[in-house]
Amino acid sequence: MRNISVSAFINMLFALVLSMLITALFLFISWDKEKQKKDELNRYKLISNILLSTAQLNPTEEDKKKFYQNFHVKPVSLNESRLLILSKGKVIFEGESVYGRMQIFAIGENKYIYLKRYGYNLMLKDMQPKSLRVQITILIAILIATLFISLYIAIIRKLTPLKKLNRQIEEFANGNMNIKITQKSNDEIGKIAQSFDNAIYHIRTLLESKNLFMRNMMHELKTPITRGRIATEMVEDGIGKETLIRAFERMNELIGDLAHVERITTQDFKPLIAKTTLSDIIRSSITLLISNKKKIDIKIEDEAITTDSKLLALAIKNLLDNALKYGEEEVTLIANSNMIQVISVGKSLEHPLSYYLEPFTQEEKRNSGFGLGLYIVDNIVNRLNYKLKYFHKNGKNIFELKLN
Repeated sequence: MRNISVSAFINMLFALVLSMLITALFLFISWDKEKQKKDELNRYKLISNILLSTAQLNPTEEDKKKFYQNFHVKPVSLNESRLLILSKGKVIFEGESVYGRMQIFAIGENKYIYLKRYGYNLMLKDMQPKSLRVQITILIAILIATLFISLYIAIIRKLTPLKKLNRQIEEFANGNMNIKITQKSNDEIGKIAQSFDNAIYHIRTLLESKNLFMRNMMHELKTPITRGRIATEMVEDGIGKETLIRAFERMNELIGDLAHVERITTQDFKPLIAKTTLSDIIRSSITLLISNKKKIDIKIEDEAITTDSKLLALAIKNLLDNALKYGEEEVTLIANSNMIQVISVGKSLEHPLSYYLEPFTQEEKRNSGFGLGLYIVDNIVNRLNYKLKYFHKNGKNIFELKLN
């Protein structure tokens, strides 16, 4: 029940109550019909016993007329009518008592009482008005059902803005930062919509500020790094010069990583999907490497694939870079249209893979990396709807990109 939506729960509840109401109505009608039949039969027995027991007393016509009026019956006087009823009528009850014999005939909706006792016979037509109990019950049930359905429609209409709000929230979650919540009302749903609209505005403002800060920071850092790198070339060769060059290269690499992070984590970023080949992607990823490219053994089945070649090349580059930094021997790259594996010799990771997918996390803090490699790979994998897997086998760390 916890996982059922509010609309589904209300539909189920109203359907259950409505079905119970209809079932109760049918049960009541069935019970009432049986009760009416029983009451009618007892009435017929009472009329028969009274008339048969007083037949020898020769009551006056006035007494008979009064009796007929009180019990809502009417004598059938014509012999032809009696014969027709006796021949065509359906016997629905017959019985005997110490007073005589009674038969109840039915022709259509009409009921007839036929009495016999020692040459005395009498046929009466039942003139009792039909009971309106069933009709009144059905009318009340229809009124209740109408009220019930009206209440259901009113609740569903009240929840309609909530469905619209949910669609807008999902659209915002899918990256539409320009969504505007248009629900305006003074009820709880309207207040939630207004609060969420305010939250969207603040989130959008924060993201814009963050993006502006990142771009300005990277732009401002690029200039002194470039000048420092040029100035380094004027320094005489030696250990100091190599140290400065490595420092500026690492700072430049960090800015590049931050630029990639800022680009692929933007909500409205969309990959540029196009048809390409694995060999072109691998070649691009090798070109991006700063590490020793000679230590990579490439085993590739060159096939055409449809993807964002720049993003996938960047992901492979980061996996290769990590393998070259942390691996003990040559790195192997295996690629086909279904998967790409980067294999390096070394001990297993100390933490689960999810730990290294966070930004600025490393296996060893003293390493020269910044801990953004796998974070970038994970974001690219999510953008391209791929899967990143890791396992350790036979002393080798294997990072695998599942493309299908």
